[in-house]
Amino acid sequence: MFTGIVEELGEVVRMAETGGDYALVAIRGPLVTSDARHGDSIAVNGVCLTVVDVDGDVFTADVMGETLRRSALGALRPGAPVNLERAAALNSRLGGHLVQGHVDGVGEVLSREPAEQWETVRFRLPAALSRYVVEKGSITVDGVSLTVAGVGPDWFTVGLIPTTLKLTTLGDRVAGDPVNLEVDVLAKYVERLLGDRLAGGGGDGLAGGDEGRLAGGGDQAAGGGVR
Repeated sequence: MFTGIVEELGEVVRMAETGGDYALVAIRGPLVTSDARHGDSIAVNGVCLTVVDVDGDVFTADVMGETLRRSALGALRPGAPVNLERAAALNSRLGGHLVQGHVDGVGEVLSREPAEQWETVRFRLPAALSRYVVEKGSITVDGVSLTVAGVGPDWFTVGLIPTTLKLTTLGDRVAGDPVNLEVDVLAKYVERLLGDRLAGGGGDGLAGGDEGRLAGGGDQAAGGGVR
């Protein structure tokens, strides 16, 4: 679990495709590797990856084909900057919102409108995710927790303050660039619970077994199965 507060800008050192449905990525991040160990979780542009090895300030992680298909990680090349965040500790402040690191879809930068103290950025929103995005709600873009300023049928806008522009990859994104999107998981749970009730599931709480899981949840979302 993460909070969407990027800790540092890392750099892709190596992206090696094995020829199969799998890739190995090496990323330089002095801060996130300072206490990283094998098996730890680190969000890379919003995708939860599991640390395989740490060598100095570089960590490596396996990336499954499912993650490459459902996220924008497959487009990364050596030298590319990436947003990095270690998994949240239970005793830390929740500065953003609850982020799973399970990418729901890939959006696209549509436009940027600079202002004196901030920028308004418009993103394309996949139709399947639009019902989960509301004005003043939370959304994760490339691992950054943001507040939705405006929303339409297939787009949404956010306001980026100078700190976000400077300390994350969003400062350099241009029209046409892909971005990883994760909607607020609470919205998906509410939809599922209400859907079960309207379908006659009753009000006794969450259904047991697989039927109680969120539809399209971690076993399908990118990053969920990268272990």
